[in-house]
Amino acid sequence: MNRTTQRMLCLLLAVLLCCSLLTACADQPAPQSQDSTAAPAPDTTAAQSQTPADTQSESAADTEAPAPEQPAGDTPITIDNIRSLVIGIDEPVTLRDGSQRPMINFDNAATTPALQPVADAVSEELKLYGSIGRGFSQKSNHSTDVYNGTRDKVLDFVGADPATYTCFYVNNTTDGLNKLASALIESEDDLVLVTRIEHHANDLSWRERCNVIWAEVDELGRVNYDDIERLLTENEGKVKLVSVTAASNVTGYVTDVHRVAKMAHAHGAKLVVDGAQIVAHRKFSMLGETPEENVDFFVFSAHKMYSPFGGGAVVGLSQVLNEHMPEFYGGGTVNIVRDKTQTYKDAPASYEAGSPNYPGVVGLGRAIEILQTVGFDAIEAHEKLLNRKLIDGLLKLDNVIVYGDTENIDDRVGVVSFNFSDLNSYALARVLSELGGVATRRGAFCAHPYVWRLMGIPDESLSQFEECTDVNTPGMIRISFGIYNTEEEVDQLLEMLPGLIAQAKIEQENNYSRAEPAY
Repeated sequence: MNRTTQRMLCLLLAVLLCCSLLTACADQPAPQSQDSTAAPAPDTTAAQSQTPADTQSESAADTEAPAPEQPAGDTPITIDNIRSLVIGIDEPVTLRDGSQRPMINFDNAATTPALQPVADAVSEELKLYGSIGRGFSQKSNHSTDVYNGTRDKVLDFVGADPATYTCFYVNNTTDGLNKLASALIESEDDLVLVTRIEHHANDLSWRERCNVIWAEVDELGRVNYDDIERLLTENEGKVKLVSVTAASNVTGYVTDVHRVAKMAHAHGAKLVVDGAQIVAHRKFSMLGETPEENVDFFVFSAHKMYSPFGGGAVVGLSQVLNEHMPEFYGGGTVNIVRDKTQTYKDAPASYEAGSPNYPGVVGLGRAIEILQTVGFDAIEAHEKLLNRKLIDGLLKLDNVIVYGDTENIDDRVGVVSFNFSDLNSYALARVLSELGGVATRRGAFCAHPYVWRLMGIPDESLSQFEECTDVNTPGMIRISFGIYNTEEEVDQLLEMLPGLIAQAKIEQENNYSRAEPAY
């Protein structure tokens, strides 16, 4: 092909392209006036001619699956609408047969789901996140203000006077109790009094560092206050600390901590309270009716109160904390470090070595606000309603064992543990989850001595279970309520239970023939 022919073809293609562009431009609507002072009048013809049915049809097409209606920004959060703020509440889980359904979460004593406003607060604050303390930037200043300001929320939350108490942050209750123990215990000869109702965190933290004595529980599993007084009297002036749970994670019993404080102080001891299971259920105050009834130290986790971002706090007497140092050292805790010596800051700084968990602190602060808005009177009334319905329903089933007092439940938060005398608890818990989509807890709940007492298993026989698999280890099934659980969920569980029990018995016979019933 010569050059003349090539040029003719290129010219022809250019003409064709121009014709195509002109045709496309002719199909476009004329441009609107560029006069910015006059807004175009809306075309209402189509809207006027549209029927209600047409409008409904378009709306349905635009929305595939409506999300649960959340409270509007100016609508108060209450016990009645809090469920709509729980992240993942309607997220389906897959059952054994391949079907899907939203899970019924009855495992809130272990951890609670996040609330959307809590997650939103964390996300929003991360936009202005900077190093806490000593940073020279607007973001650092903002984050430091939020971090320190949340201490005031924590102190107010538990009724602590900032002139007497301070607050330092921890990862969770176990972390807080260990950090507190590492500071307050000065010798292996120190003596600490705890009870047999305790979670391991409030037992092992002390027994690994010093001498421990244990007050017993009564026949229904409640704290035996007379036994606390007996041990204090028998060890007059020797008990350095009394450490008790505010509420049991096994039976939900609420401890009268102010009564214990008065006994401890009368014998020269300080009181530590494990608050993990109380903070999302009942209003708690460091202050009793008299100064002798005041709590000295209080430890709790944010993940038990709808903020699972790793936060927690210890509230304690400033003067006592300043007299001790925890076994955690590092940046942020010192005034000055010389070649061979160093001086430390007062609490809370001396108890917060290293970079802090800022999202955990932000989430903790927002969770506190929400719980206070909902109101602990409403939370307590709601839990009692669920407890009563569940306990009454369980007692109608054959061979059931419900642990703790089933008549007077006023001193129980939303925790109910049970067994069946003819069925292994592992088999039933597995069926509840895989066939019923019901989340429970099965085992001894990190409170072994307490669970063994409730089950009537003597201490001397426990060595046989040390190397057992889960199914052959004694345990209970625990249902623990959150503020978002409903009566309808309890009804669904009670309706499902007879059929699931029958299936669990079949699976126990086929798969767990050596497993002990009532275990």
